[in-house]
Amino acid sequence: MSFRKILIAVDESAFAARAADIGFDLARSLGAEVAIIHVVDPSVVAYAPEGGPPAGELVTLAQQDGKKLLAALGQRAALQPVPLELIHVGKTVTEIVKAAKEWPAELIVIGSHGRGGVERLLLGSVAEGVMRHAVCPVLVVRAKE
Repeated sequence: MSFRKILIAVDESAFAARAADIGFDLARSLGAEVAIIHVVDPSVVAYAPEGGPPAGELVTLAQQDGKKLLAALGQRAALQPVPLELIHVGKTVTEIVKAAKEWPAELIVIGSHGRGGVERLLLGSVAEGVMRHAVCPVLVVRAKE
């Protein structure tokens, strides 16, 4: 199977950077197009200390930070064509799956923190949620041991 459109989901973590590098290498070897997505979840971003900026402003700032992250990753990828940069606002799993359908991706690449047991139960797993709901294959890149 050859993948011609690869969606790489990223955040600011080292795990996501490693997944992006692997996704870029795969795209290079297959001659695939790449889209990079960063999702801003307002329910996570909107918690400001008392007297801090309003929630809407925090979301806007998070979107700007996401754009910088995607631009830096896109430059580092050195791919032709240049990766499509997607910033979505909403629930992370939902937005990644939606973007994969709309673009339409043939593969999603996502990093995993490699949490297990109670920690995963309490924190949830974006990678697991994407695997359960995606309509295309998902490559989960685990954290280095």
